[in-house]
Parts: sequence; structure tokens; C-alpha cells
Amino acid sequence: MKLFLPKQHGAWAMLIIPFWLGVIEGGFMWKHIPFFMGWLLLYLATYPMLLLFKRKKLQYYTKWTLVYMIPALLLLLIPLLERPTIIYFGLLMIPFFMINAYFTSKNQDRAFMNDISAIFAFSVVGLASSYLGHGVMNIETLVFTFLTSILFFVGCTFYVKSMIREKKNIQFKWISWIYHFLLVAVWFGVGYWMVAIALIPSLLRAIIFYGRPFSPKQIGIYEIINSAIFFIIMAIQILLLK
Repeated sequence: MKLFLPKQHGAWAMLIIPFWLGVIEGGFMWKHIPFFMGWLLLYLATYPMLLLFKRKKLQYYTKWTLVYMIPALLLLLIPLLERPTIIYFGLLMIPFFMINAYFTSKNQDRAFMNDISAIFAFSVVGLASSYLGHGVMNIETLVFTFLTSILFFVGCTFYVKSMIREKKNIQFKWISWIYHFLLVAVWFGVGYWMVAIALIPSLLRAIIFYGRPFSPKQIGIYEIINSAIFFIIMAIQILLLK
């Protein structure tokens, strides 16, 4: 049986980076393994679940939703039993899922606000994985796991759209460039120079790569490299603060 997998390849970095930054910030425990596996399956389940809102192929999408959702919930019971209050992070994701469902029902999956909503939902799991580790929320978790993930992936959204859907939109190009520049400048300005360094590759690729005839596959490969650089530097920053 061929697996039914999401087509949004860029979402895999969003699936991985906030979660494991949260693990590094909160401290690793073996329950993070089933938590991540459950989170992975939950993401796979939400893809066919969202497609149900298109009201087509209902039986097919329902089947795949259940195939992924049932083991996801079973695995997520493990961190839930460890820290029952972790369920609040799941509840926090629901409004973002509803926004995604709305845009899916309108066949506007690529809408900018739909992407932003998904970024927030993915970043919330970084808070949850950190909370599982030490059972509290602190400013370091909010800033270096949640906020930086959101800002980084919003930048990725600007960049990818400037290379594909908005590649002829000069105004959008400048929005992307200014956004990336301000990210680096502000983090340097507030004294978190390692966060700024983690975002410099994003700034450089937004400017240097703009207008080049890259295929979606090439763009994706470069984004994997950029995401890996961001993750490594942010992991070092978090470890230095501990």
C-alpha cells in the first residue's frame, strides 16, 4: 500500500526544528521519542483531514486520516500521562487548524495567512516539547524556541513566494528583503548576536538567489541547508544559555 503523504515538502523543517529546539531547551527524556513519533503521525493525519473540507473523495481521505490518527493519539498518550497539562498546547493549536480548514475549503491552500497559521501551529509544539522536559514555561523557551521559529519560517515563506508565486512582484521582493534585513538588525540590536548570525544565511539567500531560475526542487534543497544552519546555531545558543 502506497502511503498518502503531504505535498508541502517545506513543512518537514517546520515539523522538526521547533520540536527539537524545545527538547534542547527543556531537556531530553525518553518520552520525547514517542512524543515526536506521535507528532509526526498527527501531522500526517491532518493532511487528509484538511482535504475532507474540500468535500471530495471523502471515503479515501477519511481512511487515511484514521490510518495516521489512531496510532498518533496512542503515542501522544505517553507524554500526556507524564504531564497531563501538556494538553493545553494541543488545545492552543485548534484555532490555527480551523484557519487552515477554512482556507482549504476555499481552495486557497497557498494563501499567505494560511501559511502563517500553519507556522504558528508548528511552533507551538516547540513549547510543548520543552514543557515536557522541565514542566514550566520561561522566557527562554518563548523567545528561542517559539518566537525565533516563527520569525525564521515566516522569512522562508516570504522567500519561497518571491521565487515562485510572486517572482514577478517587485513590491513583494522588497517586502521579503526588508523583512530579512530587519530580522538580523533587530537581533543584533538587542544583543542576541548568535540569533542574528543564524538568520544571516536567510538574508543572503533572499537577496542573492532572487530572480535566479531555480526549480522548486533546487529551492527546496537550499532551504534544507538553510534550515539546518539555523537549527545548529540556535541549538548552540540555547545550550549556552543553560
